[in-house]
Amino acid sequence: MPQDLTVDIRSNPSLDYTVLPRQRTGSDKNPSRSEPLDLSVVLRQDHGGDLDLLILGSAVPRVRTRSPRASLSITAPTLVRKAARLRTMWRDRLVGHTETIDGEVRYPLAESADLSAHAGLMDRLTGEMAEEGAYLLDCLLGGDTHEERSLRALFTDILGSERSLRISFDSDIYLPWPMLSLDPRDHGGPWGSFLGHRHQIEQTGGTWPEYDFPWGARAQAITSLNTDTQLDSVGRAPDVRKLLEERSRLTVRTEAGPLLEALSGAHFDEDLMYFWCHGHFVDNGSPHPHLVLRLSDEQHIDADSIELRRRRIDYTARTRFKPFVLLNACHAGQPAAAPQLEHLGRALIKFGADGVLGPQIEIPQDFASEYAYEFLNLYLSGNHTAGEISLELVRRFAEGFRNPLALTYSLHCGLDSRLDLSS
Repeated sequence: MPQDLTVDIRSNPSLDYTVLPRQRTGSDKNPSRSEPLDLSVVLRQDHGGDLDLLILGSAVPRVRTRSPRASLSITAPTLVRKAARLRTMWRDRLVGHTETIDGEVRYPLAESADLSAHAGLMDRLTGEMAEEGAYLLDCLLGGDTHEERSLRALFTDILGSERSLRISFDSDIYLPWPMLSLDPRDHGGPWGSFLGHRHQIEQTGGTWPEYDFPWGARAQAITSLNTDTQLDSVGRAPDVRKLLEERSRLTVRTEAGPLLEALSGAHFDEDLMYFWCHGHFVDNGSPHPHLVLRLSDEQHIDADSIELRRRRIDYTARTRFKPFVLLNACHAGQPAAAPQLEHLGRALIKFGADGVLGPQIEIPQDFASEYAYEFLNLYLSGNHTAGEISLELVRRFAEGFRNPLALTYSLHCGLDSRLDLSS
């Protein structure tokens, strides 16, 4: 008669195959109705700038012949230009909205995270942004070939599902995916029509990350606050620091030197890196300025700064670099202006970061500090993934504060990033 044998594992040389992604097993293969389905959107360009779109995943109905795909009519340069236009519209119409109050020009939508007092104005402006986001999505899928028409019908039907999805946009072309929208007239109005309000979204693409060695169990999260001291008292910044001090082992860095020195080490043990600083574009002698961050000193921190230090490291089985990174600085979630310029977030992911989250436009400091507090409070609990939190905050700020700016935060990888003190 068959019997179950008791097995005592004395050694685990495979490390549970930790270099491989988690596979669905058992009941996971048939997720319940309440769990989000997966959708992978692969957008590729050839050397001439022509684009090909492919969709895969459990959210895609099985097709008898092949996976749904199409060669797109729009070219990569045109698509990138239209994406830049959308970011500019958000910056100018929302953050840059002005009113003259008592003879003084004011920016009322940048002065507070809670815009409930401007509910009528926010409904109108958010409606305009939804129309612009729907226009960009239509441009992406707007070709007239049979392939494109068929893919557009299927893709928009999947995106319009009432069931929330987990979407990975796999591409070297970085679009403001959460800010894209379905037609608001068909999906309950502008607030609920944005992709970032309906679904968990990450942008993937780039090189395969370096392997990292499990650090082992620890009692408390290890975090860092990398900041400009001029921002210490802005908005909820004091609350954010207190949160990190009370719920983690915190290192505070105010200058580039200690940060870059830490990044030079093979054993980087931080679970979370939080940047509360300035981000801006600087001239580099080419037609395309590149993004730099700056703490309290004048030294610039860019993708090459990270590349220079991490590439010197001899990656062995005991190398560790796996922080989740919240880059709360203007433009930090925005792609490089040209493919030959390294994107800051992608550089961090290349060397092992578990995910990078940052805004794609100039973001008001009061809102940025409020967003950071809410995100970190949830992330440090260890109960939620970065993808779940990002979606929750989009909905929370929209419903509670009538503020759509959480949609401007872009998650690069990290959909499944979760604080795990045993890894």
